[in-house]
Amino acid sequence: MADPRLNSVHLELPRRQLFRQAREALLNARGWQTLAAEKGGGASNVGIADPHTLIQDPERRPPPDLNCWLVDKDYIYPLKVGLNTIGRAPDNDIVLADSFVSRRHCAVLVHVGSPCELHDVASKNGTFLNGQKLSGPTRLHAGDEIRLCDRQLIFMTRDGDPESPLHSPTLPS
Repeated sequence: MADPRLNSVHLELPRRQLFRQAREALLNARGWQTLAAEKGGGASNVGIADPHTLIQDPERRPPPDLNCWLVDKDYIYPLKVGLNTIGRAPDNDIVLADSFVSRRHCAVLVHVGSPCELHDVASKNGTFLNGQKLSGPTRLHAGDEIRLCDRQLIFMTRDGDPESPLHSPTLPS
């Protein structure tokens, strides 16, 4: 397996098979430009030296070099071009310390020059986007609410989105 963030050795059958199917769909969804940017750390990844970077910012302002990010009540989680894994395992790009969040829960795929997608990777409790359980890869828009069990993340972009303009999210306390 080329990407250790997507191993499935911790899962029992039949979840392991479901995870592997979801992983293959996720990896196959990347285009050649996204793959090249992942391998080369393209210009869109400038400023993200550590894949586990999170920013605690009481003023809720992301660094100027970020194009998209996730935000919760405490942190800003930068998203890099390519695959961004989310779960409770420490080797994810975004680590959520919550026993109900799967080790490898979901992923945000940031394409070069295209929209971002949210993928559930056969999580046990599901991934929800704007209150609806994901049934497959789904395009993200600025302001979308991603819920993993009791954790709420808001997807934000620098440019906003004509269908859902950039705004300061209201997050639970």
